[in-house]
Amino acid sequence: MPDLKHRARRVESVVCGVITVSDTRTSETDASGGLLRRRLEGAGHKVCAYEIIPDEPERVRDRVLAHCDDSECQAVLVTGGTGLSPRDTTFEALSSILEKQLPGFGELFRSLSYAEVGSAAMLSRAVAGVCRSTVIFSIPGSTDAVRLAVDRLILPELGHLAWLLDPR
Repeated sequence: MPDLKHRARRVESVVCGVITVSDTRTSETDASGGLLRRRLEGAGHKVCAYEIIPDEPERVRDRVLAHCDDSECQAVLVTGGTGLSPRDTTFEALSSILEKQLPGFGELFRSLSYAEVGSAAMLSRAVAGVCRSTVIFSIPGSTDAVRLAVDRLILPELGHLAWLLDPR
C-alpha cells in the first residue's frame, strides 16, 4: 500500500484525556491545559476529561492508567513535569507504563524546540508512546511548548495513530 493511502487512514475525532501535572496551577491559571484543550477541540477532537494533579509519580501513573482503561479514551495528553527539578517526575511515571515508545516524538520535539529556544531544548524530557492501545503524549508545561507539540507534531498524526491502534 503506498504511504499516502496508508497515512490517509485515520480517525476523524479522537477522544482525549488531558492532564496538567502541577503543584501550583488551578483551572483558572492553567494556560497550557486550556490551550491544549482548545487546540484539540478546534481540530475536531473530543476532550472527555481534564484534570490537574500534583507532580507525584504514583498519582500521575494511576490517573493515566485510569484513562487507558477507559474504552472510550483513545489518547492521553499530559502537560508539565518534564523538566529536571526534583519535583519533575512525569517522565519517570509515564516511561514505566509505556509498552511501546515513540522516540521520534521526543527527538522531533527537541529539534523543533532548539530552533526556538536554542540549547535549552535539551532540558525537555518530552516522551510519547502506547499503553493498553492508548497513545500517550507528555509535553512540557509552557504554552509555547504546548503550541509547538500540538500544532507541529500531535495534531498532524493523532487521527492516524488512533486508527493504527484500533483500525475498526
